[in-house]
Amino acid sequence: MRKVIYPRTGGVSSIEIVECPEPEMKEGEVRVRIHRAGINFADLMMRQGLYGSNPDYPFTPGYEASGEVMEVGEGVKSYSPGDRVLAMTGFGGYSEQVVLNSKRVIKLPDSISFEQAASIPVTYGTAFHMLVHLGGISKGDSVLVHHAAGGVGTAVAQICKAYGASLVIGTASSSKKEFVESLGVTFVDRDSEDFVRVCKEMTDGKGVHHALDPVGGNNLMRSYKALRRGGKLYFFGASNAVKGDKRSIFSALRMWRTTPSFDPLKMMSSNKAVFGVHMGLLDDESIFKGHLSTLSEMLVKGEIDPIIDSVWRFEDVAKAQMHMHDRKNRGKILLDFSPE
Repeated sequence: MRKVIYPRTGGVSSIEIVECPEPEMKEGEVRVRIHRAGINFADLMMRQGLYGSNPDYPFTPGYEASGEVMEVGEGVKSYSPGDRVLAMTGFGGYSEQVVLNSKRVIKLPDSISFEQAASIPVTYGTAFHMLVHLGGISKGDSVLVHHAAGGVGTAVAQICKAYGASLVIGTASSSKKEFVESLGVTFVDRDSEDFVRVCKEMTDGKGVHHALDPVGGNNLMRSYKALRRGGKLYFFGASNAVKGDKRSIFSALRMWRTTPSFDPLKMMSSNKAVFGVHMGLLDDESIFKGHLSTLSEMLVKGEIDPIIDSVWRFEDVAKAQMHMHDRKNRGKILLDFSPE
């Protein structure tokens, strides 16, 4: 079997595809033949050595994948060969096969495609965890989201609509204005407009109920200032640390240096909250499986529908990641590992 590995830190040219033996299977595990795997910005940061929670090099990235069960281990009763499943791989999803605990797979309804399934866990799971689980989003709420044209951004737009948010404001580059507006999101040019001012103006000076920030650095404090009293800020990424496909120590240091420290007393007096969110390090798997169960129901009902930017054969993984580095994607980027 073949899989993608990061042998060391580096640019996209450092990525390798290697032949390796099929992984052995233990009691309680299932073997899954991967058809689609999701690419996330965290994968790019891990390749550059900027994420801080990846395995030691060399390793295979990939949090999420979809495919078919090939084989089940002793004691597995809920799955059979041929079952279509979503695999919450944690790491290792960029591979033709994965072996993992049966608790980390979810059977797919026939109506859900492999593309849709592989687009759900990280992007929709993160958005759902922030807005619904942590934020308790309610009808009439207002929301600010950065990188509004990306995977999480498009998921946020759909979840907000499903839960009755009255206003979603999204920042992105000017080239994505039409796409962002097609999502029902109020577009703000990240390079030429002040999103704090826009948030205040569109909420009668109060600010938004929720702000979702995957940017970091000084952008994080500005997102905090865009909140109303009682608002919630969710920090789930640090894209300001990444400039191009090769690691920039200067960009990373500048991002960390400008990341704010929040004063608990000021937070208390304004009733604002700040959440750090990393779904890959969520200890309670039952919470995440609950999110995925609800999202699956929403997908079947048509309340959400993942926007797929592009699907690349896994042999072109470097080009696919460069597509994300260049901020060209509008929605989710997937890798195709299906048998040719």
